[in-house]
Amino acid sequence: MKKDLTLLVLAAGMGSRFGGLKQIEPVGPNGEFIIDYSIKDAIRAGFTKVVFVIKRENYEIFKNTIGKHIEDKIKVEYVFQDNANVPKGIVIPKERVKPLGTAHAVYSAKDIIKENFAIINADDFYGREAYLEASRYLLNCQDDEYAVIGYKVGNTLSANGSVKRGIILENNGYIDKIIESEVYQKGEKLLARPLDKEEAFEIDFDTLVSMNLFCLTPKIFTYLENNIQDFFLNNDTASIEWLVPNTIFESSKELNKKIKVIKTKSKHYGITYKEDLENLKKGLLKEIKEGIYNKDLWG
Repeated sequence: MKKDLTLLVLAAGMGSRFGGLKQIEPVGPNGEFIIDYSIKDAIRAGFTKVVFVIKRENYEIFKNTIGKHIEDKIKVEYVFQDNANVPKGIVIPKERVKPLGTAHAVYSAKDIIKENFAIINADDFYGREAYLEASRYLLNCQDDEYAVIGYKVGNTLSANGSVKRGIILENNGYIDKIIESEVYQKGEKLLARPLDKEEAFEIDFDTLVSMNLFCLTPKIFTYLENNIQDFFLNNDTASIEWLVPNTIFESSKELNKKIKVIKTKSKHYGITYKEDLENLKKGLLKEIKEGIYNKDLWG
């Protein structure tokens, strides 16, 4: 019997540095979006459903653009990340527009995901191999085991400025720690400055980083339900973000399980800056020429 797998797509971010709703910026030769390539790769890897986490006000534009491309290819569902979707007693300031973080986005999908799943960012290109590795893991893992797809940081950089990456410290193939950092080049050196303002440290181009492609089971929702109240009651709700890497790491400690690191050779493309768009298009054309994708992706 075929096992169902879901791809959870985090698409509620505003794309402020890019300057618009970058998830629906055409990048392929026939007007394909980044997410089209992700969905194509996921389908080929055996995923059977995609769930988009979006802002309620973006529903129509998503359904009429991205949904229009894929709803006849795979089962599609939408959930809304709403700042009001928190337990009673938690007060989120009305003036806060920014979403409550990627872990809250996952929490938003708790009622419709009952199978093993992978999460991705809607505005990142992850590469075909990464989905194959994720699928292979999810089809065989236990219900309390998680994994992260680890990229060589040199395969994730932007020529247009610094990027935020989760530096993976591993031990025997499992995560010891993820250090959320700003990664940038200084001369020939590659440096990572932790976001908690600690001193920058040098890394090499093969250092593994997390791009938020995690392989999870529904067990994570129990942890999210049990911890959302404490998290927001004990932090400044005007600015704090409940983030996926930290939350999954804490969950694994509670389960007394380690998070497996699955290495990929895939090249990651993102659109952190508007100038990254051309580099992404060139990268996709290269993959098309190599036969990885058809020029007309859905043709």
